[in-house]
Amino acid sequence: MKLFRTRAGDPVFSFLTGSFALVIVLVVAGIGVILWHESSLSIRAFGFNFLRTTTWDPVAGDLGALTYIWGTLYSSILALLIAGPIAIGIAIFLTDQCPAWLRQPLVFITELLASIPSIVYGLWGIFVLVPYVRQFESAMPDWLRAWPIFSGPAMGVGMLAAALVLAIMVVPFTSSMTREVLQAVPGTQREGALALGATRWEATKVALHYARTGIIGAVMLGFGRALGETMAVMMVMGNTPKISLSMFAPQYTMASVINAEFTEATEPLHISALAEIGLVLFGITLLINMASRMLIWRMARQRSRPTVTAVVPAEASA
Repeated sequence: MKLFRTRAGDPVFSFLTGSFALVIVLVVAGIGVILWHESSLSIRAFGFNFLRTTTWDPVAGDLGALTYIWGTLYSSILALLIAGPIAIGIAIFLTDQCPAWLRQPLVFITELLASIPSIVYGLWGIFVLVPYVRQFESAMPDWLRAWPIFSGPAMGVGMLAAALVLAIMVVPFTSSMTREVLQAVPGTQREGALALGATRWEATKVALHYARTGIIGAVMLGFGRALGETMAVMMVMGNTPKISLSMFAPQYTMASVINAEFTEATEPLHISALAEIGLVLFGITLLINMASRMLIWRMARQRSRPTVTAVVPAEASA
Protein backbone atom coordinates (compact mmCIF):
# COMPACT_ATOMS: atom_id res chain seq x y z
CA MET A 1 0.00 0.00 0.00
CA LYS A 2 1.43 3.38 -1.00
CA LEU A 3 1.56 5.97 1.76
CA PHE A 4 1.71 8.87 -0.73
CA ARG A 5 1.18 9.47 -4.41
CA THR A 6 3.90 10.52 -6.82
CA ARG A 7 2.92 13.21 -9.28
CA ALA A 8 4.66 14.18 -12.48
CA GLY A 9 5.93 17.43 -10.97
CA ASP A 10 7.65 15.76 -8.01
CA PRO A 11 10.85 14.78 -9.88
CA VAL A 12 11.07 18.28 -11.33
CA PHE A 13 10.64 19.84 -7.90
CA SER A 14 13.27 17.49 -6.43
CA PHE A 15 15.69 18.35 -9.25
CA LEU A 16 15.20 22.09 -8.80
CA THR A 17 15.70 22.05 -5.03
CA GLY A 18 18.76 19.80 -5.44
CA SER A 19 20.15 22.24 -8.00
CA PHE A 20 19.68 25.15 -5.61
CA ALA A 21 21.57 23.25 -2.92
CA LEU A 22 24.31 22.42 -5.40
CA VAL A 23 24.79 26.13 -6.10
CA ILE A 24 26.26 26.57 -2.61
CA VAL A 25 28.83 23.84 -3.23
CA LEU A 26 29.73 25.33 -6.62
CA VAL A 27 30.13 28.81 -5.15
CA VAL A 28 32.50 27.58 -2.42
CA ALA A 29 34.48 25.50 -4.91
CA GLY A 30 34.53 28.39 -7.38
CA ILE A 31 35.93 30.79 -4.80
CA GLY A 32 38.70 28.34 -3.95
CA VAL A 33 39.57 27.69 -7.62
CA ILE A 34 39.66 31.41 -8.52
CA LEU A 35 41.80 32.29 -5.51
CA TRP A 36 44.20 29.45 -6.34
CA HIS A 37 44.45 30.54 -9.96
CA GLU A 38 45.03 34.20 -9.12
CA SER A 39 47.68 33.33 -6.52
CA SER A 40 49.55 30.82 -8.68
CA LEU A 41 52.33 33.30 -9.50
CA SER A 42 53.00 33.92 -5.82
CA ILE A 43 52.82 30.21 -5.02
CA ARG A 44 55.42 29.41 -7.67
CA ALA A 45 57.69 32.28 -6.60
CA PHE A 46 57.69 31.75 -2.82
CA GLY A 47 56.30 28.30 -2.14
CA PHE A 48 55.83 27.41 1.51
CA ASN A 49 58.15 30.24 2.57
CA PHE A 50 55.26 32.63 1.95
CA LEU A 51 53.59 31.30 5.08
CA ARG A 52 56.63 31.42 7.37
CA THR A 53 58.43 34.67 6.49
CA THR A 54 57.62 38.10 7.86
CA THR A 55 59.14 40.36 5.21
CA TRP A 56 56.63 42.35 3.14
CA ASP A 57 58.43 44.45 0.53
CA PRO A 58 56.43 44.72 -2.72
CA VAL A 59 59.07 46.96 -4.32
CA ALA A 60 61.82 44.38 -3.85
CA GLY A 61 59.47 41.49 -4.61
CA ASP A 62 60.11 39.89 -1.19
CA LEU A 63 56.74 38.96 0.28
CA GLY A 64 55.67 36.81 3.25
CA ALA A 65 52.32 36.51 5.03
CA LEU A 66 53.27 35.25 8.50
CA THR A 67 52.85 38.71 10.05
CA TYR A 68 49.27 38.98 8.81
CA ILE A 69 48.38 35.40 9.72
CA TRP A 70 49.61 36.05 13.26
CA GLY A 71 47.64 39.27 13.57
CA THR A 72 44.44 37.65 12.28
CA LEU A 73 44.59 34.63 14.57
CA TYR A 74 45.76 36.62 17.60
CA SER A 75 43.01 39.24 17.36
CA SER A 76 40.28 36.67 16.61
CA ILE A 77 41.24 34.31 19.44
CA LEU A 78 41.56 37.19 21.92
CA ALA A 79 38.16 38.53 20.83
CA LEU A 80 36.67 35.06 21.20
CA LEU A 81 38.02 34.71 24.74
CA ILE A 82 36.39 38.02 25.64
CA ALA A 83 33.11 37.59 23.78
CA GLY A 84 32.44 33.89 24.40
CA PRO A 85 31.60 33.98 28.13
CA ILE A 86 29.67 37.25 27.73
CA ALA A 87 27.58 35.92 24.84
CA ILE A 88 26.80 32.64 26.61
CA GLY A 89 25.89 34.56 29.77
CA ILE A 90 23.51 36.80 27.81
CA ALA A 91 21.88 33.75 26.23
CA ILE A 92 21.44 32.01 29.59
CA PHE A 93 19.91 35.12 31.14
CA LEU A 94 17.49 35.66 28.24
CA THR A 95 16.45 32.01 28.22
CA ASP A 96 16.17 31.07 31.90
CA GLN A 97 16.52 34.10 34.16
CA CYS A 98 15.11 37.18 32.42
CA PRO A 99 11.62 38.45 33.38
CA ALA A 100 9.09 38.09 30.59
CA TRP A 101 8.50 41.84 30.24
CA LEU A 102 12.23 42.51 29.75
CA ARG A 103 13.11 39.58 27.47
CA GLN A 104 11.86 40.92 24.15
CA PRO A 105 13.44 44.40 24.48
CA LEU A 106 16.80 42.83 25.34
CA VAL A 107 16.54 40.41 22.42
CA PHE A 108 15.79 43.34 20.11
CA ILE A 109 18.75 45.36 21.37
CA THR A 110 21.08 42.38 21.07
CA GLU A 111 20.03 41.69 17.50
CA LEU A 112 20.28 45.40 16.72
CA LEU A 113 24.01 45.27 17.50
CA ALA A 114 24.45 42.72 14.73
CA SER A 115 22.98 45.09 12.13
CA ILE A 116 25.33 48.01 12.87
CA PRO A 117 27.79 48.50 9.97
CA SER A 118 31.41 47.67 10.56
CA ILE A 119 32.54 51.21 9.74
CA VAL A 120 30.35 52.54 12.56
CA TYR A 121 32.05 50.20 15.01
CA GLY A 122 35.37 51.47 13.71
CA LEU A 123 34.42 55.12 14.25
CA TRP A 124 33.14 54.34 17.72
CA GLY A 125 36.38 52.54 18.44
CA ILE A 126 38.49 55.52 17.36
CA PHE A 127 36.54 58.19 19.22
CA VAL A 128 35.44 56.29 22.34
CA LEU A 129 37.28 53.01 22.86
CA VAL A 130 40.84 53.96 21.92
CA PRO A 131 41.11 56.81 24.52
CA TYR A 132 39.91 54.48 27.27
CA VAL A 133 42.31 51.77 26.17
CA ARG A 134 45.13 54.32 26.22
CA GLN A 135 44.23 55.33 29.78
CA PHE A 136 44.08 51.69 30.81
CA GLU A 137 47.49 51.01 29.29
CA SER A 138 49.00 54.10 30.95
CA ALA A 139 47.63 53.12 34.38
CA MET A 140 49.10 49.62 34.24
CA PRO A 141 51.77 49.09 36.93
CA ASP A 142 55.39 48.69 35.92
CA TRP A 143 55.70 45.17 37.34
CA LEU A 144 52.89 44.05 35.04
CA ARG A 145 54.43 45.84 32.06
CA ALA A 146 57.47 43.61 32.49
CA TRP A 147 55.38 40.77 31.06
CA PRO A 148 55.72 40.48 27.25
CA ILE A 149 51.96 40.45 26.77
CA PHE A 150 51.63 43.88 28.44
CA SER A 151 54.81 45.53 27.19
CA GLY A 152 55.07 48.52 24.88
CA PRO A 153 54.02 52.17 24.86
CA ALA A 154 50.48 53.23 25.68
CA MET A 155 49.15 54.30 22.28
CA GLY A 156 45.54 53.10 22.49
CA VAL A 157 45.51 51.70 18.95
CA GLY A 158 46.71 48.13 18.77
CA MET A 159 45.77 44.53 19.36
CA LEU A 160 43.73 45.15 22.54
CA ALA A 161 41.53 47.81 20.95
CA ALA A 162 40.97 45.62 17.88
CA ALA A 163 40.09 42.58 20.02
CA LEU A 164 37.58 44.61 22.06
CA VAL A 165 35.87 45.93 18.93
CA LEU A 166 35.78 42.42 17.48
CA ALA A 167 34.36 41.05 20.73
CA ILE A 168 31.51 43.58 20.65
CA MET A 169 30.78 42.62 17.05
CA VAL A 170 30.90 38.89 17.80
CA VAL A 171 28.64 38.95 20.88
CA PRO A 172 25.30 39.45 19.04
CA PHE A 173 25.88 36.52 16.66
CA THR A 174 27.11 34.13 19.33
CA SER A 175 24.46 35.05 21.89
CA SER A 176 21.58 34.87 19.39
CA MET A 177 22.59 31.43 18.18
CA THR A 178 23.24 30.19 21.71
CA ARG A 179 19.82 31.44 22.79
CA GLU A 180 18.16 29.57 19.93
CA VAL A 181 20.03 26.41 20.91
CA LEU A 182 19.02 26.72 24.56
CA GLN A 183 15.40 27.32 23.60
CA ALA A 184 15.50 24.12 21.55
CA VAL A 185 16.41 22.04 24.63
CA PRO A 186 13.37 19.89 25.53
CA GLY A 187 11.50 21.23 28.52
CA THR A 188 11.65 17.78 30.12
CA GLN A 189 15.38 18.29 30.72
CA ARG A 190 14.86 21.25 33.03
CA GLU A 191 11.65 19.87 34.51
CA GLY A 192 13.30 16.55 35.32
CA ALA A 193 16.17 18.29 37.09
CA LEU A 194 13.81 20.48 39.10
CA ALA A 195 11.66 17.47 39.99
CA LEU A 196 14.75 15.73 41.40
CA GLY A 197 15.43 18.67 43.69
CA ALA A 198 17.88 20.67 41.59
CA THR A 199 18.07 24.44 41.83
CA ARG A 200 17.41 26.72 38.87
CA TRP A 201 21.15 27.02 38.26
CA GLU A 202 21.56 23.25 38.34
CA ALA A 203 18.66 22.89 35.90
CA THR A 204 20.38 25.44 33.66
CA LYS A 205 23.56 23.35 33.80
CA VAL A 206 21.53 20.39 32.53
CA ALA A 207 20.35 22.48 29.58
CA LEU A 208 23.91 23.66 28.91
CA HIS A 209 25.18 20.09 28.97
CA TYR A 210 22.45 19.00 26.57
CA ALA A 211 23.09 21.94 24.20
CA ARG A 212 26.89 21.98 24.39
CA THR A 213 27.35 20.92 20.77
CA GLY A 214 25.17 23.75 19.52
CA ILE A 215 26.98 26.20 21.79
CA ILE A 216 30.29 25.14 20.25
CA GLY A 217 28.77 25.86 16.85
CA ALA A 218 27.68 29.31 18.03
CA VAL A 219 31.15 30.12 19.31
CA MET A 220 32.74 28.95 16.07
CA LEU A 221 30.30 31.11 14.12
CA GLY A 222 31.51 34.11 16.07
CA PHE A 223 35.11 33.06 15.45
CA GLY A 224 34.44 32.96 11.71
CA ARG A 225 32.96 36.45 11.86
CA ALA A 226 36.02 37.74 13.68
CA LEU A 227 38.46 36.18 11.21
CA GLY A 228 37.07 38.01 8.20
CA GLU A 229 36.35 41.39 9.76
CA THR A 230 38.13 44.24 7.97
CA MET A 231 37.16 47.88 8.39
CA ALA A 232 36.60 48.10 12.15
CA VAL A 233 39.83 46.23 12.86
CA MET A 234 41.77 48.26 10.33
CA MET A 235 40.69 51.53 11.96
CA VAL A 236 41.82 50.70 15.50
CA MET A 237 44.66 48.19 15.11
CA GLY A 238 47.45 50.52 14.03
CA ASN A 239 48.30 48.46 10.91
CA THR A 240 51.98 47.83 11.62
CA PRO A 241 53.32 44.68 9.89
CA LYS A 242 55.19 43.07 12.74
CA ILE A 243 54.74 40.10 15.03
CA SER A 244 54.40 40.92 18.71
CA LEU A 245 52.99 39.11 21.71
CA SER A 246 52.03 42.42 23.33
CA MET A 247 48.35 43.36 23.31
CA PHE A 248 49.40 47.03 23.25
CA ALA A 249 51.41 46.80 20.01
CA PRO A 250 49.91 47.85 16.64
CA GLN A 251 49.66 44.89 14.28
CA TYR A 252 48.02 43.87 10.99
CA THR A 253 45.50 41.30 9.73
CA MET A 254 45.07 39.49 6.44
CA ALA A 255 41.75 41.10 5.56
CA SER A 256 43.11 44.56 6.38
CA VAL A 257 46.21 44.29 4.20
CA ILE A 258 44.12 43.08 1.25
CA ASN A 259 41.74 46.01 1.69
CA ALA A 260 44.59 48.51 2.09
CA GLU A 261 46.85 47.45 -0.77
CA PHE A 262 44.82 45.69 -3.44
CA THR A 263 43.59 48.85 -5.22
CA GLU A 264 47.12 50.29 -5.31
CA ALA A 265 48.96 47.11 -6.29
CA THR A 266 50.38 47.29 -9.83
CA GLU A 267 52.98 44.53 -9.98
CA PRO A 268 51.59 41.09 -10.93
CA LEU A 269 53.55 39.44 -8.11
CA HIS A 270 52.14 41.87 -5.55
CA ILE A 271 48.58 41.24 -6.74
CA SER A 272 49.17 37.50 -6.72
CA ALA A 273 50.57 37.65 -3.18
CA LEU A 274 47.47 39.49 -1.97
CA ALA A 275 45.33 36.85 -3.67
CA GLU A 276 47.32 34.16 -1.89
CA ILE A 277 46.66 35.89 1.43
CA GLY A 278 42.96 35.69 0.56
CA LEU A 279 43.42 32.00 -0.24
CA VAL A 280 45.10 31.42 3.13
CA LEU A 281 42.27 33.24 4.93
CA PHE A 282 39.74 31.16 2.99
CA GLY A 283 41.60 27.97 3.91
CA ILE A 284 41.85 28.87 7.60
CA THR A 285 38.12 29.54 7.70
CA LEU A 286 37.37 26.19 6.09
CA LEU A 287 39.72 24.32 8.43
CA ILE A 288 38.21 25.93 11.52
CA ASN A 289 34.68 25.06 10.42
CA MET A 290 35.69 21.50 9.52
CA ALA A 291 37.43 21.06 12.86
CA SER A 292 34.41 22.37 14.74
CA ARG A 293 32.09 20.04 12.82
CA MET A 294 34.33 17.05 13.59
CA LEU A 295 34.36 18.01 17.26
CA ILE A 296 30.59 18.35 17.31
CA TRP A 297 30.25 14.99 15.53
CA ARG A 298 32.50 13.27 18.07
CA MET A 299 30.65 14.81 21.00
CA ALA A 300 27.31 13.84 19.50
CA ARG A 301 28.48 10.23 19.18
CA GLN A 302 29.75 10.14 22.75
CA ARG A 303 26.44 11.46 24.06
CA SER A 304 23.89 8.73 24.36
CA ARG A 305 20.66 9.42 26.19
CA PRO A 306 20.87 12.67 28.19
CA THR A 307 20.49 12.29 31.93
CA VAL A 308 20.00 14.72 34.77
CA THR A 309 21.11 12.54 37.64
CA ALA A 310 24.59 14.08 37.64
CA VAL A 311 23.28 17.36 38.99
CA VAL A 312 21.01 16.00 41.70
CA PRO A 313 21.91 17.66 45.02
CA ALA A 314 23.56 15.45 47.60
CA GLU A 315 20.72 15.80 50.06
CA ALA A 316 18.20 14.77 47.41
CA SER A 317 20.16 11.67 46.42
CA ALA A 318 20.55 10.70 50.05
